Amino acid sequence: MAIVQKEKLTRDLTISFFIYTLPVAAIYLYFKLTGGAVSESHITLPSFLEFAKPAFENIRTWGLTVFMIVLGIIEFAAGLYDDEWTGEERKIDIVCFLAPKLLLPPVIAFFSLTALPYLLPDAANALSWVPFWGGFFLIAIADDLTQYWYHRLHHQVPFLWRFHRTHHSAPYMGMAMASRQNFIYTIFFSQIYLTATLTYLGLGLPALFVLVIKSFITLGAHSSIAWDKPFYKYKVLHPIAWVLERLISTPATHHAHHADTSGDGVGHFKGNFGNMFFIWDMIFGTGLITRKFPESYGTKSYKQEEWYAQFLWPIFKSKKEGSSLAEGVLSFPLKAKPVENTVEQPVEQTPVLEQA
Repeated sequence: MAIVQKEKLTRDLTISFFIYTLPVAAIYLYFKLTGGAVSESHITLPSFLEFAKPAFENIRTWGLTVFMIVLGIIEFAAGLYDDEWTGEERKIDIVCFLAPKLLLPPVIAFFSLTALPYLLPDAANALSWVPFWGGFFLIAIADDLTQYWYHRLHHQVPFLWRFHRTHHSAPYMGMAMASRQNFIYTIFFSQIYLTATLTYLGLGLPALFVLVIKSFITLGAHSSIAWDKPFYKYKVLHPIAWVLERLISTPATHHAHHADTSGDGVGHFKGNFGNMFFIWDMIFGTGLITRKFPESYGTKSYKQEEWYAQFLWPIFKSKKEGSSLAEGVLSFPLKAKPVENTVEQPVEQTPVLEQA
């Protein structure tokens, strides 16, 4: 089994490397076939997108926050949380929503304004010759494929899982939990620094458009408002649904990823890792499309750990007995023994704890 998994990982990484090179090859062919001058600056918006630039800039600075708040209010007004947003759930969601907006910008600013000029002193705007469409696809692929792997590894490597479990502990879906992450998981988002580097190299304009489009897709996938259901309900829309659910993350595919079981044929917490693009899951065989929604979310062994433990583990540990975030837990999770006549549960259901 280990050999098979290693071979699959090697195959998937090889395919990923090929995918990373596609926008680079396309840009090269563009200049080769058109005779364009590589020395000239090409980062200008196509005329049909000029009107959208101010809107995208405002959305990036404050619009996404307003969008999340408004959509969250609609979800609450519709009663879509079923009175589950109480106690520690409310605390951890609010902290995870506000804290990164205060703590992360200085880190990114230091990386962009101090670290990059030091590490790459002569590379500022070195890619400004790339046309807008080339920069857009370069960043879209590099950013989202990298996040796919970051996300996938945090599900497949037991130690890394504890940094990501906060996001899966919520027993509901919606704007309240969309930002729910351990801060260390957030601050080490590799794609944040990759995109910052590409922006420093002169691709800031396409990066702006990628960020806004990706944010709407990922927030829409987390929302408790199932905007994709009409595409499954009406036969005339089925062809559009077929394309959408294979190209981008939708509520149905991403809600399945947050299900508390995979034994019902709908939940798929061991896959559906895509953030903006679901196509990665289709390529690597980690996707499951059912057009159905799970009956329940979260993890079976969730103990409503303290907000500080969920947000800043392992700096702060949980006092909840049996928690994987508690003091003295060295390895987690280990594979649970199979139990007859039960459905499969997330890897966290039967923890085996090792004491320090």
